[in-house]
Amino acid sequence: MTRATSSSSLSEQAAHEIMDMILVEQRFRVGDKLPNELELAEELGISRVTLREAIRILCTRGLVEIRRGRGTYVVSGDASAAVPDEAAPFAAPDATIRDLLEIRLMVEPMAAYYAAKRASDQEIGHIDSHRQRIEELAAEGKNVLKEEQDFHNAISMASHNHLMERLLPIINKSIIADVLFFKESIDYSIQDHREIVRCIRAHSAEAARTTMRLHIIHCYQITGQEVE
Repeated sequence: MTRATSSSSLSEQAAHEIMDMILVEQRFRVGDKLPNELELAEELGISRVTLREAIRILCTRGLVEIRRGRGTYVVSGDASAAVPDEAAPFAAPDATIRDLLEIRLMVEPMAAYYAAKRASDQEIGHIDSHRQRIEELAAEGKNVLKEEQDFHNAISMASHNHLMERLLPIINKSIIADVLFFKESIDYSIQDHREIVRCIRAHSAEAARTTMRLHIIHCYQITGQEVE
């Protein structure tokens, strides 16, 4: 696995991987003890110092708790723990799946529209690389959460609207709920992703907007929500 070189990036990535173990893979549930420090550090391919920082991050987000002399325990299964602290003003803890999907329906189709107009060839290649990786992971039966988030984030950033970065935590939180609770969504997502990339690559802005809208409507359907 290729990792960023800064210690903060390493610890954030490790924290994200541990969150996946808890929230998506459900290897550890509320009340479970995490593996000991040496074992977990070896599994993640990081130093024990980096692991300690990752655990500290998860403690501040309320997902785990260090019990002196006993180890680290999972104390919450709330997907909102995956939202970074700096995104707190945009991540109301009582937001429902419907709230999150409505925001995505308001924002992401237009992000796809502008990405189709403004994205460079390099950005389109970056979007498509995430699409391909999602398909590879899904075929192997592996967790697709991070790549699913990265795919949508890459489209949003390719819109070249500098405020979009502030909205990414909301988009990511909705994707967590989608992937975590409705894993059957992966199959239709793959087809939607291919069409979205095709439209963006063709610089067909209206088609990209429509396709992204349909993709989010599919998310409504899989979660049992109705579009008003």
